[in-house]
Amino acid sequence: MMRAIFSTVVLLFLCGALFAQDNLSSDELFQEARKAAFDRKDYPEAIRLCRIALAKSPDYSDIRVFLGRVYTWSDKIDSARTEFRYILERQPAYEDVYVAITDLEYWNDRPAEALQHVNKGLEYHPKSEELLLRKAKVLANLKQLHGAAETANRLLAINPGNAAARSLLNGIKDQVRKNKVDLSYDYTYFDKRFDQPWHMLSLSYGRQTPLGSVIGRVNYANKFGEGGVQGEVEAYPRFSNTFYSYVGFGYSGNDIFPRYRAGFSLYANLPRSFEAELGFRYLYFSSSTWVYTASLGKYISNFWFNFRTYLTPGEDNNLSKSFNLTARYYTAGADDYFTLGIGTGISPDDQRNNINYKINTNLMTYKLNLAWQRTFARQNIIGVYGTWFYEEYQPDTYGNQVNVGVSLARRF
Repeated sequence: MMRAIFSTVVLLFLCGALFAQDNLSSDELFQEARKAAFDRKDYPEAIRLCRIALAKSPDYSDIRVFLGRVYTWSDKIDSARTEFRYILERQPAYEDVYVAITDLEYWNDRPAEALQHVNKGLEYHPKSEELLLRKAKVLANLKQLHGAAETANRLLAINPGNAAARSLLNGIKDQVRKNKVDLSYDYTYFDKRFDQPWHMLSLSYGRQTPLGSVIGRVNYANKFGEGGVQGEVEAYPRFSNTFYSYVGFGYSGNDIFPRYRAGFSLYANLPRSFEAELGFRYLYFSSSTWVYTASLGKYISNFWFNFRTYLTPGEDNNLSKSFNLTARYYTAGADDYFTLGIGTGISPDDQRNNINYKINTNLMTYKLNLAWQRTFARQNIIGVYGTWFYEEYQPDTYGNQVNVGVSLARRF
């Protein structure tokens, strides 16, 4: 008897629930389906609710696109295509369906089909940011890098704050033009510390290879009335879409540069446009200096922010610390920006100034830097930059150091 009563109660409850859902509007069912999919990850329930809603409103395209996406997430690819094609046949100018079906084909390793759909969508919506971003990704996947860069730049012309497009463009810019030559000059003035200014001239050549970019550089400097030359080789091997690294080595037979310089960093591209780094730098003058570094960067709109620290162990368990915060504002493409940076301490990556690791590492330095860079005639890049240092060159004795520089680069 009790079992029969329990079964009757359950049946009445289910009937009541079904009756209540049947009385819900298409919009209300759509909202319930979204909650089931996003809040509870209950895709079968989301599909069921969408089917009920579409029985009431067969041409409610928002619901049908959402149903197709849930089928996509559930690996029911044929069912998803059926829903998307239903809309394409009846509403060929509906933007969201082109976004959804492009995602479907792209995620399932069919970039040629994805390109067909996104191109068709752009015929109706030539300024759609969603479609332009997907076209750039698809073209990059097809190794059509010139087209991918052109599409990303087209999107950035519409919205310079599109962080995803800028991140994509940063990833493919060196692959579009595989060679780069860079010439720069730096002038450093001291108001107290030294009587003579410093000069530095650098010439580098970079080449994009299947493993990543490789750069060779020659630096000439005149410091303390003495000239010297340093040679460097740097590489950025890429292991996957998530991880890449920096490897560098330098040698000089002059005292104004470290005799040996080496470095390694591992970078990780993280979700939400974050990038993290861990690594070390090695400098050898008359003795070895090890420096450890970590950084965290993020793209927000057309800004890029980066926080970096250098940690240098010293004698008597002393730890010299350097902190740098950089903000970069992109004005157009990946090579067009303004930069503002503030920080403390000495950077081992600053070839103009890392001789201070030989002179002193335990005194305080404050710094402020500004930079501007712009592309002209498509393949050429000009940059102007300056850094002000307020440095403690003797205990409790401070002086000003000002560095200004200009660079000219060409990609080909």
